[in-house]
Amino acid sequence: MELTAPTLDAVHAARARITGIALRTPLVRLQYGTGDVWLKLENLQPIGSFKLRGAANAMALAGVEAMRSGVYTASAGNMAQGVAWCARELGVRCRVVVPEHAPNAKTDAIGRLGSEVIRVPFDVWWKTLVDHGYPGMEGVFVHPFADDAVMAGNGTIALEIFEDIGDVNTIVVPYGGGGLACGIAAAARALSPATKVYAVEAETAAPLTASLGAGAPTPVTRTQTFIDGMGSGAVFGEMWPLVQSLLAGTVVVSVAQVASAVKLLAERARVVAEGAGAAAVAAALGGALEGQRVVCIVSGGNIDLDTLSRILTDQLP
Repeated sequence: MELTAPTLDAVHAARARITGIALRTPLVRLQYGTGDVWLKLENLQPIGSFKLRGAANAMALAGVEAMRSGVYTASAGNMAQGVAWCARELGVRCRVVVPEHAPNAKTDAIGRLGSEVIRVPFDVWWKTLVDHGYPGMEGVFVHPFADDAVMAGNGTIALEIFEDIGDVNTIVVPYGGGGLACGIAAAARALSPATKVYAVEAETAAPLTASLGAGAPTPVTRTQTFIDGMGSGAVFGEMWPLVQSLLAGTVVVSVAQVASAVKLLAERARVVAEGAGAAAVAAALGGALEGQRVVCIVSGGNIDLDTLSRILTDQLP
């Protein structure tokens, strides 16, 4: 399957489709230090994550008729909630394939939305992403990132950023599969060619950094941490041409930096962020982007309360 970067027209069309489903989220300045750091609060979406944007656009384009047999996705939790939310609104059956490490905060939310959770080993979950489907499963499959419509939905975040503050040097985006980073980068390039979009990875799972350094997709050893919403052992093959052409590079952060960013957001901004949601803030405050106006995508806030408690009391990492 060949993916294409969403055009600005496609992103505007996506915004028209998802208006009334996904929120226009606030963009607020982080009152910390002397840096010019802004927070795009996607954790305030109804499902606590940006994933509602891409899910809503993809399902609107598919249409209810095509989803008579249901809809399903493969997700660590946030895309599952996005698809489940839209399925509930449309009155169609939803099932989600999740890796066995998916946190209870996310899988419990999927169940509350009326969808069925199917836990599988990580390798099986990854194969579902590669195959764009799960054996024996009926219905429309919504890929969490390698989908043109999903990326166009994600690109609506960039529209809002440049409408709210036009002069942005850098946008920092947590990198999981690449759908968020590429959707935002494609729209940003059309709106402000000088703006650079960086992907942020944790040092425990940084395949994009390794791949860009090698000039080709390069697998890495992945260590499981509380930062469950991003990072894998490899760059998804379909996304490689897009990430190469759209992204300015990567910033790698430590698990300790991400935990500190989670705590800082809670204490200083009263923002609850999951690990992936705080990763961009960790990157912005790490010194590599100093002297720039930086927008951090706080991609989600679906963190287990026990994990959050341990971070706030300095028991993690």
